[in-house]
Amino acid sequence: IYFADTAHLPYGDKEDHYIRSRVLRIGGRLVDAGCGVIVVACNTATVAAVAAFREHFPDLAVVGVEPGVKPAAALTRSGRIAVLATESTARSERLADLIRQHAGSVQVHVAACPGWATRVETLQLDDPHFAAEARQHLTPLLDSGVDQIVLGCTHYTFLAPVLQPIIDRRAALVDVADAVARQCVRLAGMEARGGGGLTLLATAQPERLQAALPALGLGWLRHRLRSAARLIVA
Repeated sequence: IYFADTAHLPYGDKEDHYIRSRVLRIGGRLVDAGCGVIVVACNTATVAAVAAFREHFPDLAVVGVEPGVKPAAALTRSGRIAVLATESTARSERLADLIRQHAGSVQVHVAACPGWATRVETLQLDDPHFAAEARQHLTPLLDSGVDQIVLGCTHYTFLAPVLQPIIDRRAALVDVADAVARQCVRLAGMEARGGGGLTLLATAQPERLQAALPALGLGWLRHRLRSAARLIVA
């Protein structure tokens, strides 16, 4: 099951208490649907709500998605890394904790990127105005010697084709998506065979979610799609 809270996005400009409320309500519905492993596939939701989520559902296997500060700090050669994140994640105490715990010996630049997640949601991936905006964000970081750039929002994975040509060979993009997938497979006791079906649920316009798969490079999932439906979570 892939659930998208499309009626209440983006989360990146929301207050923590609002995000926690949404995550707990959604989690309850997914537990009722029989989910035994839940991935909170949003950095903003993870930093704001995953602790409360685990406390509320102590018997549930929960995988959070946090910015890859630890691997970036381990990989840097220049001693400078950057984290691209939503406004909420950028100002969060959890991100500050991650930096203190795992990147105390390196210089960390945290860059809030308002509107980037919305561009993915609205499939504005090839907009030349965004490429110019991204260059404005990235050039000062690269010029300062940053050699590891953390994609601190799950939406930003889909922006990598725009970001990579700007970065070129000056830095590497750090994305924890593969590590999260491996952890999910391990907790579920599954073998990574690539089988299974897909159910799409959304609080608004599930048909848009289904139609977005090819544009996001996920067209190969369409033959596994069982259903796409609206699920109201008040």
